Amino acid sequence: MIVHFPIALLVFAAVLELFSLKNYQSKFRPAISALLIAGGISAIVSAIFGLLLASSEGTSGETLDLHKQVGLVTAGLSAILLFYLYRIHKSRSKSTVRILRGVLFLTTIGVSVTGHFGGSLTHGEDFLTEVIPNNKSSQNIEKLNINLASYQSELSPEKEMKLIGEVRMVFAHNCYKCHSGAKIEGELRLDEKEYVFEGGENGKVIIPGSPSESELIRRINLKKGHKEVMPAKGNLLNDQEKALLELWIQKGAPWPDGAAQQSVYRVAELAPRSPKLPNPSNGLNNPIDLWVNQYFNQHGINWPEEVSDRVYLRRIYLDVIGLIPSQVEFESFVNDHRPNKRSIWLHELLNRDQDYATHWLTFWNDALRNDYTGTGYITNGRYNITDWLYKSLEENKTYDVFVKELLNPSEKSKGFIEGIRWRGTVNASQRTELQAAQNVGQVLLGLNLKCASCHDSFISDWKLEESYAFANIFADSTLEISRCEQPTGKMADTRILWEELGDIDSAASRSEKLKQLAENLVQPANGRMYRTIVNRIWKQMMGRGIVEPVDEMDNEPWSQDLLDWLATDFVENGYNIKRLIAQIGSSKIYQAKSTGYETADQLLAEDFQFEGMVRRRLTAEQFSDAVSTVVYPLFKPEEQKYKPYELTPESGSSVNYVRASLVANNDFLKALGRPNREIVSTSRDSQASLLQALELTNGILLDSALIMGAKNWEANYPNTDQLTEAIYEKTLNRKPEEKELEVARKVMGSTPKKEQIQDFLWAVLLLPEFQLIY
Repeated sequence: MIVHFPIALLVFAAVLELFSLKNYQSKFRPAISALLIAGGISAIVSAIFGLLLASSEGTSGETLDLHKQVGLVTAGLSAILLFYLYRIHKSRSKSTVRILRGVLFLTTIGVSVTGHFGGSLTHGEDFLTEVIPNNKSSQNIEKLNINLASYQSELSPEKEMKLIGEVRMVFAHNCYKCHSGAKIEGELRLDEKEYVFEGGENGKVIIPGSPSESELIRRINLKKGHKEVMPAKGNLLNDQEKALLELWIQKGAPWPDGAAQQSVYRVAELAPRSPKLPNPSNGLNNPIDLWVNQYFNQHGINWPEEVSDRVYLRRIYLDVIGLIPSQVEFESFVNDHRPNKRSIWLHELLNRDQDYATHWLTFWNDALRNDYTGTGYITNGRYNITDWLYKSLEENKTYDVFVKELLNPSEKSKGFIEGIRWRGTVNASQRTELQAAQNVGQVLLGLNLKCASCHDSFISDWKLEESYAFANIFADSTLEISRCEQPTGKMADTRILWEELGDIDSAASRSEKLKQLAENLVQPANGRMYRTIVNRIWKQMMGRGIVEPVDEMDNEPWSQDLLDWLATDFVENGYNIKRLIAQIGSSKIYQAKSTGYETADQLLAEDFQFEGMVRRRLTAEQFSDAVSTVVYPLFKPEEQKYKPYELTPESGSSVNYVRASLVANNDFLKALGRPNREIVSTSRDSQASLLQALELTNGILLDSALIMGAKNWEANYPNTDQLTEAIYEKTLNRKPEEKELEVARKVMGSTPKKEQIQDFLWAVLLLPEFQLIY
């Protein structure tokens, strides 16, 4: 109680002080004084009790050291706080009041930071995020599939290496939070061989050859809630993991030399791989379909039926240019009797360069943190790359050149790696160079370096030193490594994460290092980068990546062969993204019926099986453009934040309204899912949300468009049947069924009024048939 008592008191006092800034003698003053006295004294006592607690619990490590240091500083600030509180009763000068308030807020920050490290000690470093539903950091840890029978016979050197790899994975997933370099409870570490066999404060925990005498085995088999059970927090080991550890100790706890270099996590191959295509069968000729057919045969999955012309045309229009087809375009497509008309129309859409660029601008704006307004632009710490990005898409710049210009940038493309300077150094693990390294790793390599920027990663084998060495490429001077916000005095090396990709000259200037990085990363030998981009495009077209999440490319793909073949084919055919889109869009599996899932969790499930395209909701931009096409333009020309692209039919575009991708973020687009582009965002949630429902029901922007649109429809269609037929054709590319006509007549009568038309339009916009890509 004493250790945690001052947190609430001092924080509450600071909050009340905020309400008293304009009037020191506010009605809260007696309460503030009482809280300061109690909080200040208890903070000092808390530090003493905390030191006693630490010495008695046998915990050590960097997190505890930080907790102690910040706690002692806070205790010192509390003493100063009490001193100035005493002074202020003697003399209430303005300077004394200012100092008191300053010390109070510093003390509150100290208490909060101390409490954070205390929480990390008690509950683990991810205690703030591990209980969040769908928390990716916990979901992305590879689950073990242990074949215990393979270890029952005499162990060969290869089997010994595999066995210790699986044992270390169990330790990493379940034990490292409390028994690794960051935190050492009971003087026990399980992250390195010498420490494992050395044991802890109570002696050895492993007796090779004797599981029954090994303290480790006794602890993991205790029931949840027992004071000695391990792990003490979180889930207990499952039966398979317990059996694996027992078998390992029974076999003499082998730990071959070199095992420390073996990964306990799945690590994807870096080098490209070109698997041999399966033999053609079932009349299939698109290589994608050959791989999918092989997968379906292996898993006993039947091919889904082909979609109708109407569904396919709407699908490729939305996926390629982000618009819904007009009724004239639909009728022209239906009346086209060429056997390969789907492929022809797909390529024609890809040749509509401006419409294509405007649509895919959304995808890349999210990934590259590019927006038109926002924090950082005023201070010139953030740079807009829209002109470069739009023109790159419009000319279909090859992906290797695209990446080079991002990493070794010109003035127009520098916003991706330079445009984070406005955020400054948030903390040691979020200094701008590390942010640049994290963003490059995430977007281009499907790699999560955020955890490894503070300490050695708990979700991969990436080490802190490796993360800093990569960040050094983006630095003007050599970075000092900080572990858990604590400077280590060690200076970082300068190198790419994979030494196979080449060296970086640590003595070179920053611009020269970036040039070397760009050249090394885009080489064909970097299979990871090209697997990452084809996986992203696949997800954009098919609704679910071959690897999920798309930023975790070490996860197992549902088809390694398809992923590897697509990446190699992409490189061999000139890094052409439009060609990749055409290849996917012309495949039989893309033209097949989509599959719906009740929750996003099912798409990330361990046992996920690919059955075809995933049904998905229109993006904020797609929905907005569809409303502008069908009802009335949502955005006025003056709201278009990027003026060089005022797209009109005269400029080569098929629309005469402001497209949503060119509009700065606003409440309507946010409600429909456009992310805050101050950070990288590579996936949008396709699930409907309460905020979206409220915006579509009560939002001013949509309501205003419906009012204006209803007037136009009323003027052009005085008859209910004609009106209903026109609305269905324009929104859904089909005529209404008789029962739908009956509903329209019942709602609007024979002569519709604008208020009734407004409601009817709104109802049609909310139909799943309009809002989903089937």
